[in-house]
This record gives sequence, structure tokens and C-alpha cells, in this order.
Amino acid sequence: MHLEPPLNGEAMPIKPQILAAISGALQAYIQEEEAMLAAAMPAGLPLPAPPANLWGISGRQWTMQTRQLMQRRSLR
Repeated sequence: MHLEPPLNGEAMPIKPQILAAISGALQAYIQEEEAMLAAAMPAGLPLPAPPANLWGISGRQWTMQTRQLMQRRSLR
């Protein structure tokens, strides 16, 4: 059986049985993936901390140091 696409640009209707099969397959895939992720990651262990951003820390230190120097100069 060969179906031609409609010429007016509208989408072809999907049969309810096919829609149910697609929905069931997607739901099974999502559940299987969630189960694999849950099995791969132990529940009790915390996540490692992200690496420190040394450029950001350096910039904040410079800003605080500059502010402190400006405050000291203004108090004299």
C-alpha cells in the first residue's frame, strides 16, 4: 500500500493504533533510560564539587583589595 502525501500541505492523519504504538514505545524508552541512569549513579554519594574558577577568584580579590585601598585613602 503506497500513500501519497496530500498536495495541500496538510499533515496526514495518524491512525489511533499507530499513535498508541508510538506513545508506548516512547514511554518504554524513557522508563528504560531513567532506570539505567538510576542504576549507574549510586544514591548515597554526593556529587563532586565543580573546579574552582581561579580567574574569578583573582578578580574578586583584586576588586576587594582596590576598594580597601580607596577607603583607606579617603579616611586620611
